[in-house]
Amino acid sequence: MGYPGDPLTPRQPPAPPAPSSPPAPSSPPPPSPQGTSPYGNASPYGASRENPYGNPYETPWQSRDGGPPEAGQEEPGESSPYAGRRREQPDQAAAADRPLPERTSSPQYGGPEWDPYAPAPLWRRPVVLGCALLALIGALFLGLWVAARSEKPPAPRALPTPTLQVPEAPKGKYGFAGSRATDKMPLTLGEVFGDKKFGRSGRAYVMTVRRKEKTCTDGVSGAKIQKALKAGRCTQLIRASFADAKGTIIGTVGVANLTTSAHAKKVTSAGGGAQRTDYLKPLPGKDDATKHLGGAGDAYAGGWAYGHYAVLLWFQFKDGHKPTKAEQKLLYQAAADIADKTVFPALEHRSLTGRRT
Repeated sequence: MGYPGDPLTPRQPPAPPAPSSPPAPSSPPPPSPQGTSPYGNASPYGASRENPYGNPYETPWQSRDGGPPEAGQEEPGESSPYAGRRREQPDQAAAADRPLPERTSSPQYGGPEWDPYAPAPLWRRPVVLGCALLALIGALFLGLWVAARSEKPPAPRALPTPTLQVPEAPKGKYGFAGSRATDKMPLTLGEVFGDKKFGRSGRAYVMTVRRKEKTCTDGVSGAKIQKALKAGRCTQLIRASFADAKGTIIGTVGVANLTTSAHAKKVTSAGGGAQRTDYLKPLPGKDDATKHLGGAGDAYAGGWAYGHYAVLLWFQFKDGHKPTKAEQKLLYQAAADIADKTVFPALEHRSLTGRRT
């Protein structure tokens, strides 16, 4: 039993904190006897009371309830009065023999262990690559959009005007129409006599009938003109009859297709004179005016040559009276008006192109 006058055990600093990992399991140390005192007697605080200050040199893995003494330490209960004051260094060899705490894969506080030098997880790589690809595509489209808005539209260019390719016409007054060799297409009724009603300089006319002859000689009268048609190897003769708006002047226009312009001139001049005996036969119509064509009375007959075509005429008054010089001019004016609106436009087109309209 101690005495009140004995010196107390000096206050020791608190024990160092325990390491983060638990030690390797070992057998528990034997319990130390209770109630012993460093002075050999019972503790002044009672047998059940521990040292309130603890032992600063206890190992972190030892229990404070007591254990086997380490090397260099005295057993409690020795008779030395300074037994409780001795400070021995821990046995370094014993500490070296203790197993080190194992490194666990999980951190101390339950979170994932982070290593700044560890490679990125594989599941992150596709996400990163996909984001980079989307960013690249977005930047590309943005650049194209900005370039398209900043680019000025090209100025419209004037398209070249298409030009009609016309073959070079043969030399001569009538071009392609000068010979049937360069104007091979046959005439048609619609090409020459296509319009039924027309006018010129305020004078109106109407077509009442048209026809294509089987042979050229069927449409003429007189031996000389028939001979000229045969000599010129006539292949076509078409006719049409007309009347003016009042129905007082009536007439027939015919076109013969010959080999050359020389043959056409011979046909138009055949049987000419003061009293013409060779002429184009008039073509009567079914109307009240042209049905009188070819009846009794006098008429004006003649013709013009246009290239290898012979344009033949027969004009008269409806009642068949003999025209005066002034009336002859009226007959001639009517024939020229009708030919200029029907025959000559078609023949002029052929002279330029060698084709029908």
